[in-house]
Amino acid sequence: MAEDWIKHPIILKGKVVDLLPLEKEHLEELFIAASDEKLWEFIPTDCSSKNRFMEVYTTAISEREAGRQYPFLVYHKSTGKLVGSTRLFEIVAKDRKLEIGWTWIMAEHWRTAVNIECKYLLLKYCFEELKALRVQLKTDELNTRSRKAIEKIGAKFEGILRKDRIKDNGMSRNAAYYSIIDDEWSGVKKELESKLGW
Repeated sequence: MAEDWIKHPIILKGKVVDLLPLEKEHLEELFIAASDEKLWEFIPTDCSSKNRFMEVYTTAISEREAGRQYPFLVYHKSTGKLVGSTRLFEIVAKDRKLEIGWTWIMAEHWRTAVNIECKYLLLKYCFEELKALRVQLKTDELNTRSRKAIEKIGAKFEGILRKDRIKDNGMSRNAAYYSIIDDEWSGVKKELESKLGW
């Protein structure tokens, strides 16, 4: 069971951000960060409306309690604000694999160290604590910004899964799949630490 593999609570501390477990008391503040419609352009579920956001993120907490997902807050240390969210999901403990996704960060923090450090902290946890064999990431085939960000962290492109999801607007999306495997982690780690200036 995933709940035996991933032990709650998990706090991942970085230099620019900390990743903290999502709790119900965070939802109001997190929605303020999430309310920008452009954050959700390429994500199948549009959480820019408060009702939809509350439904999706309350469900994420329930999914954690069931051992199927682990949602995090992105806490920006210098401003003391919540600036985004990410999560572990598609958790298959018996095969030691999982996915990093549902990642969004306020636009003012795009192209900063925030996303790279988030991914570094998550990957380090997955490979060094969980001893994962595979960590996958995916995004909309058309989301070039996200695809570049995934490639920038060292993930390998695996292909396009056609008509992978139906979005809230009724359109289907093709998903670009990427992964990092345990054999690659030490090299990816060095590259990320170099990008972060460590």
